[in-house]
Amino acid sequence: MAGIVFLKTNKLEEIVDFYTNEIGAKIWVDQGDCVILKHGNFIFGFCERDGEITKGWLLTFFYQTKEEVDLMYAKLKRRADSKPKTNEKYNIYNFFAKDPENRPLEFQVFLNDIDFDWKIID
Repeated sequence: MAGIVFLKTNKLEEIVDFYTNEIGAKIWVDQGDCVILKHGNFIFGFCERDGEITKGWLLTFFYQTKEEVDLMYAKLKRRADSKPKTNEKYNIYNFFAKDPENRPLEFQVFLNDIDFDWKIID
């Protein structure tokens, strides 16, 4: 099974630019007013629509090392809520930031061994 999360945006071009150039996602499918992005196995899309943008979502990007999280922090420092830190409750290392439309983003690495039974698709 696979899936896509779609979010509404008022700034499609700016949002796509942010997620491709700053986060490292790739355009998977461009449907004009909807663009589907891919970041490893994470597939998500934005559709240009009038009115209020989609709120109440947290997009979490996870990595294999703390160094990768630190690199994302260095790129997104101006958008970050705080520096990366260890969250002992969930045994992760993470930080939070915001996208250009103020959606919350999380960047994390699991600190315990997790056996992912899938392959990352580029």
